Amino acid sequence: MAELVTRRMTVDDVELIRLQRERMFQNNGIDAGTLETMRAPFAAWLRPKIEDGTYLGWAMERDGVVVAGAGVMILDWPPHPQHPTDGRRAYVLNVYVAPEERGRGTAKALMELAEAESRKLGIDYAVLHASPMGRPVYERSGWKSTNEMAKSLVGRLGTPADSL
Repeated sequence: MAELVTRRMTVDDVELIRLQRERMFQNNGIDAGTLETMRAPFAAWLRPKIEDGTYLGWAMERDGVVVAGAGVMILDWPPHPQHPTDGRRAYVLNVYVAPEERGRGTAKALMELAEAESRKLGIDYAVLHASPMGRPVYERSGWKSTNEMAKSLVGRLGTPADSL
């Protein structure tokens, strides 16, 4: 089996990122109508973030086929007890591993890459929202649950998305 090859995603990968993001949400029970609704707004949001460097993404390929990907969004954040001197956070998102690639350490490798790249930028605190499938992977890598809460302000409480 060929080794994984990792590459940095560019604006040319907006469609790939969107597709992986949708597959990630599908794996967590989000309906097709919701995914269709967010398709164009997500692509419009993502392109300038990649261009200005506030979204960093990586694709992993095996035999020339993309089998996994992840992103980090650099958030402007006030100094906090968890990171008292740096006003930024790394927000890990869009972590996706194709079904045939799961269980091989690919998600762990993506997370290590996201963490290392964040550290290179001088960011010392990262957050993410864990799906039920991803939570064990993150916990094994030292991620901890926090006291964060969420509230939909558009009346969509009770949807599967609330648990992501």
